[in-house]
Amino acid sequence: MTIPTLFAVYLSSLATTTQHLPTKSGHNLEQVTVTATRDERQLNEQAEALSVVDAAALQMANAVHPSQALAAVPGTLISRGNGQESLIAIRSPVLTGAGSCGAFAIAQDGVPVRGTGFCNVNQLFDTNFEQAGRIEVLRGPGTVLYGSDAQHGVINVLSADPVDGVETTALIEGGANQYQRVKLGYSRGDNQGGFRIGFSGARDGGYKDNSGFDQQKLQLRGDGQLADWSYQSLLSLANLNQETAGYVTGLDAYKDDARKRENPNPEAFRDSRSARVQVRMEKQLSRGGSLQITPYLRHTEMDFLMHFLPGTPLEENGQRGVGIQTAYRYPLAEDLNMISGIDLEYTDAWLKQTQDGGFSVFPAGKHYDYQVNAALAAGFTQIEKTMRAATTLTLGGRIEHLRYDYDNRMIAGDTTATGEICVSGFTGAIGCRYTRPADRRDHYENFSINGSAIHTFSDRVTGTLRLAHGFRAPQASELYRLQNGQMQADLDSESVDSIEFSLRHSDERLLLGVTGFYMEKADVVFQSSDRLNLSDGESRHYGLEYDIDWTPADHWRLQLAGTIARHQYTNNVSAPGSEIIVSNGNDIDTAPRHLHTLNLTWQPREGSRASLQWQYTGSYYTDIENAHRYGGHALLHLRLQQALGPATTVGLRIENLANTDYAERADFSSLGGGDRYFIGEPRSVYADIRFRF
Repeated sequence: MTIPTLFAVYLSSLATTTQHLPTKSGHNLEQVTVTATRDERQLNEQAEALSVVDAAALQMANAVHPSQALAAVPGTLISRGNGQESLIAIRSPVLTGAGSCGAFAIAQDGVPVRGTGFCNVNQLFDTNFEQAGRIEVLRGPGTVLYGSDAQHGVINVLSADPVDGVETTALIEGGANQYQRVKLGYSRGDNQGGFRIGFSGARDGGYKDNSGFDQQKLQLRGDGQLADWSYQSLLSLANLNQETAGYVTGLDAYKDDARKRENPNPEAFRDSRSARVQVRMEKQLSRGGSLQITPYLRHTEMDFLMHFLPGTPLEENGQRGVGIQTAYRYPLAEDLNMISGIDLEYTDAWLKQTQDGGFSVFPAGKHYDYQVNAALAAGFTQIEKTMRAATTLTLGGRIEHLRYDYDNRMIAGDTTATGEICVSGFTGAIGCRYTRPADRRDHYENFSINGSAIHTFSDRVTGTLRLAHGFRAPQASELYRLQNGQMQADLDSESVDSIEFSLRHSDERLLLGVTGFYMEKADVVFQSSDRLNLSDGESRHYGLEYDIDWTPADHWRLQLAGTIARHQYTNNVSAPGSEIIVSNGNDIDTAPRHLHTLNLTWQPREGSRASLQWQYTGSYYTDIENAHRYGGHALLHLRLQQALGPATTVGLRIENLANTDYAERADFSSLGGGDRYFIGEPRSVYADIRFRF
């Protein structure tokens, strides 16, 4: 049966309808969020730019990759690599390099999934987004409850609450490229608490040659009461085994049908395992105060072949960590509230890099073998003052100390593992590509301050103003995984100063939010497409974000979200010992000026829904010099759901409905073959059946 025929059958099944899509009065502004404050707050009571992808939207998207779940969040672009790999942009270009992931805090139920200073650009696959209750995205610098690793934003994946009663769920799914997935869930609870267990297992044959992945996730949540304390516990386990496809090189290679399945790195792979346990405990105190304590443990191991480097070395890394978050809330007066806390964390991390065969300045054997212990201590305070019934002011600060203790387990310097000298076969230059500094300790102290104002103009219109300072301490891999003879990384913490304003309108049919922002960054570490760290950078980021949720008529809902922004270098940058690159005023590479999404939903009756999504990514430069460019693309996605009874629902999703030629990501490398692409998949069809008892 053809796709048009399937669609016609679906439409005919909805011909007789009697109910309509509910109106969305305050759909987002009245939604409860926890990301900015660690406690439940109405969205319209917060100055931060927050977006919520709720359970209904997640169920409709039924995302295979996080990029599909977050496609409609303003100011956000999740660039999909191969399989479950990703790169993130939140009010930023798509950032790459060892420290790029430090610009974003990725959390599960408020706890970061990796240790401070040890992020991974692909760490979204550690979260259980497949069975989340909702996902919250904070755009711009985090509040004082966040420190390093929340410079540009926060993605907080929140687990679903236990049910009041008993619920058993199952989903069976199949689709393009031998994709198979099963999701199982069981929950039991009452008004005193309960538990929920969920399992997700997926297998993808891969669109490209010699690619695909197997992934399993298990999550157990338990809520309850213990004496005067309420608690919410979470255990998360994840495993990923992925065969990785690399860049396809050549100008406009993504338009060549003969090359779309090409995989120049059939030997590449990524295996990752993670485990986390956390318990959030809260106690109500006298006079309206409360105390929240969240201890946590985490363990991560990953092995992957670095297909993007000459010689394709193997990296093995891991980390074990323990930490605690605290928050003490106390009313100082009827119109004055305070929140303070201390966050502590300790991480023991290690990394090895080896290569089988050697050539030129890329020696065989071990390149790196080191261990880093990191200790973090931070304190924060924020005061909230209600000036009048219509105006609320907040002012807060955070101080943070991060210390690294680095132990090099090899010979220091840029020699082979046995101390031999490398000689370039191309230039005759002395020294190996990879450099190991001697044992050392480094520490970073940072202070941030945030202030905001919220004013209610009417029962439908509110306005906000927010000033924020954020920071990012250097990641361990930026400090101790040096290249090209650099013996010491002289890096300061990156900093960002941000101002933003917004207007929000809400009535029975229309929700409208518009946010303008301006940010300046200093001491920025960039990475060129040739994988050279470019330090002491400066950049400017400004733009306008919008979010519209409109119910124009019964049965119909129209949602628009997008960003018009620029991300620019504001100085000339250079690698250590290299000539200056003239970049001042240039757009940062992989920084689309336009990102827009439109969702049109038709829900003629309960249990029946059709959604058409249009997703636009504008053109962008692919190199620092702005000499090469990707033209952008627009995609269409169709999603259908139909209830067959009270316990059974079927779904159909068609990704890239128009079969558009596009690149998930494009860049330019003078050493890597010029223009290169992660090629987007053509039209792909997925079908599922869900059971709920």
